[in-house]
Amino acid sequence: MDNGESSSTNNSSRPWESYNTVFTNAKAGMEGVDKEKVQRIVYEMSKGSKYFQNEERKEALMKQKIEHMRDRCAKLSSSDLSNYQKVVDKRILELEATRDLSRIWLHVDMDAFYAAVETLSDPSLKGKPMAVGGLSMISTANYEARKFGVRAAMPGFIARKLCPNLIFVPVDFTKYTYYSDLTRKVFRSYDPHFIAGSLDEAYLDITEVCQERGLSGGEIAEELRSSVYSETGLTCSAGVAANRLLAKVCSDINKPNGQFLLQNDRSTVMTFVSSLPVRKIGGIGKVTEHILKDALGIKTCEEMVQKGSLLYALFSQSSADFFLSVGLGLGGTNTPQVRSRKSISSERTFAATGDERLLYSKLAEIAEMLSHDMKKEGLTARTLTLKLKTASFEIRSRAVSMQRYTCSSDDILKHATKLLKAELPVSVRLIGLRMSQFVGEIRNSDPSQGTITKFIIQKDSSRQDLDDNNSFDLEASKNCLSNDVSLSFGSHETSYAHLKDVVEYEEQSQIDSEKVIPNQECVKKEERPQVLEGDALLKKHKECKLDTNHSMNDSSNAQNTEAVSVYPQTEPLYWVDGYKCVLCGIELPPSFVEERQEHSDFHLAQRLQNEESGSSSSTTPSKRRILGKEKVNSKRKKQKPDQKDSSKHIPIHSFFTKSNQNSNETQKK
Repeated sequence: MDNGESSSTNNSSRPWESYNTVFTNAKAGMEGVDKEKVQRIVYEMSKGSKYFQNEERKEALMKQKIEHMRDRCAKLSSSDLSNYQKVVDKRILELEATRDLSRIWLHVDMDAFYAAVETLSDPSLKGKPMAVGGLSMISTANYEARKFGVRAAMPGFIARKLCPNLIFVPVDFTKYTYYSDLTRKVFRSYDPHFIAGSLDEAYLDITEVCQERGLSGGEIAEELRSSVYSETGLTCSAGVAANRLLAKVCSDINKPNGQFLLQNDRSTVMTFVSSLPVRKIGGIGKVTEHILKDALGIKTCEEMVQKGSLLYALFSQSSADFFLSVGLGLGGTNTPQVRSRKSISSERTFAATGDERLLYSKLAEIAEMLSHDMKKEGLTARTLTLKLKTASFEIRSRAVSMQRYTCSSDDILKHATKLLKAELPVSVRLIGLRMSQFVGEIRNSDPSQGTITKFIIQKDSSRQDLDDNNSFDLEASKNCLSNDVSLSFGSHETSYAHLKDVVEYEEQSQIDSEKVIPNQECVKKEERPQVLEGDALLKKHKECKLDTNHSMNDSSNAQNTEAVSVYPQTEPLYWVDGYKCVLCGIELPPSFVEERQEHSDFHLAQRLQNEESGSSSSTTPSKRRILGKEKVNSKRKKQKPDQKDSSKHIPIHSFFTKSNQNSNETQKK
């Protein structure tokens, strides 16, 4: 706690040292930068801005987390720590058993890649401080600019303040992709299954190459770097170690245009990581660094092992395992299996604006880029997510599921426009689009997982007592509904369509109960295409006729028909503030009529599934009017429903819900 109090006192007198302007010189080429000067300039240039206010909110949350962690740490007794230390000791033995020093991994990282490509295209930039990007944001900076404290992900106007002579070059991803492809041709000659970390870095397993050619890892690294330069004219740095985690750390040691070799020896590895700052590890950012340092006093990787009992007491097991493996110098050694893509996205950052025409223009560009990427990979998807970062750095995301799988830019833009329109007016600095739920995910899903459509078809084919009057025995329906069925919502879009037909049928019945038109069909088939030709139950359900003589005002008729309850009385689905579902929180604008109806059907199906599993078995079904039977050419005439028949035969709705026969008989009495 003393460290925290002294730190807060120091920050109040020197506010530029706060978390909002945290500066790290861990980036290659920034070792001799005047850290305090850079922090002070960043503070003065950012103070009062939306970004600064957002960082202050994040800092407050982080401080709360640190204080909470300190409180938990103070409450730990010596016996607690002793028990956690036993867990740590056991876990160390398990992790040590996985240590593999037989592989040789090489991590190659291009030197200031974007800036180097621009310098290669325009040799006049050589030796001058230059950054790729603009006044709003910098993508990267060359080593001449880094000497002034300029770095990637820094606003350009702050970078210009740090380095008045800084030259800005616009981003050109087409050019960067071209040179990236050239470097990957070289990588494949050493490891056909190399892992691309990004456009400018990759991991290569060079174990076989070293054995086949009788060369060391350092010699292969030297040869690869020379080949990359010959192919592209660009320099790169490399790190060689026993696993990917250490190789990445090593590649940053002798940047630019250098390499570092860490021998495959346990004592050498442990010595190397003992004094390694935690921030040097990939996956540990400034927030985690602050939490480890301010809450637990952990600054180096070695201290992670020494204070392992605290890590296992305060963090989740997966996080504690990661920290402990880092402290032991362990990392991935096997080439990971290729995993199927779950989503594909594209986003762009720009100066904050509320100009709707400009926002729609940006949206169209992003939709086109996303569509191009999907077509390039042969992907089609049906769930679209819009991501917005407002001028106040608030992140918003809105999603919608389309009726069909697509990769068309027109379809993407059509639905994205609806999502964006619902958020306007708003000032935005980032727009992103993501497509997910690919068609292949359904095909590769669990084959034992059934769908509601398959369930209906199977029950339709197995039902023997379905008569010509579109009714079936109540006891048979109860037996069917008591079966243990697994419903797969969202994995087959026709499942929603079945439920949607039933819901719309009920809504139409309520309207027609007040104003009944003779011989009107229950469902207008010409307005809604038939979803499943083989579903006989649905087909017959659509062809049934309304009982034109039923009257809700006839109390005697109501008493005669109230005994049969075939559909649960569902409460309407409310939307908080007009767009947020009260049940699950998903946000759908009012203009998305079909999507909101589909979402309501989903919750209806969930409720039905819960009732089938017994969670609502004690609930008495609500009273609903029964639809009488009428021949196609009959005229309007009053026809009292047969009480005996109504207890034996019920409409199709009972297929979706349980009917409490005992309760109905009590109501009759």
